[in-house]
Amino acid sequence: MTRFHVCSLSELPSGEAKRVESDPAVAVFNVEGEIFALADQCTHGDASMADGYVEDDCTVECPLHAARFCLRTGKALSQPAYIDLATFPVAVEDGEIYVTVETAA
Repeated sequence: MTRFHVCSLSELPSGEAKRVESDPAVAVFNVEGEIFALADQCTHGDASMADGYVEDDCTVECPLHAARFCLRTGKALSQPAYIDLATFPVAVEDGEIYVTVETAA
């Protein structure tokens, strides 16, 4: 497992997302102060989920073909996507956002 710093909470306003270059790439979202982290690449096409449309119902819509995913679980909620996105543990400590990803052995 690898834990890395994303940014300060103040740098990620509500309704916004940030792509983090890691292995794998991670999209980090702020929905009304709740922080979520998902695999950044849509499971349907080669689109960055950080460029998607963050909704108040804790979903994100892919900017390429409008597939929707649950930010809490990564579940694919609408076609054309049917494969869920990976989710990653998030911690906010002293106003800083951290994400933990599984690393290859």
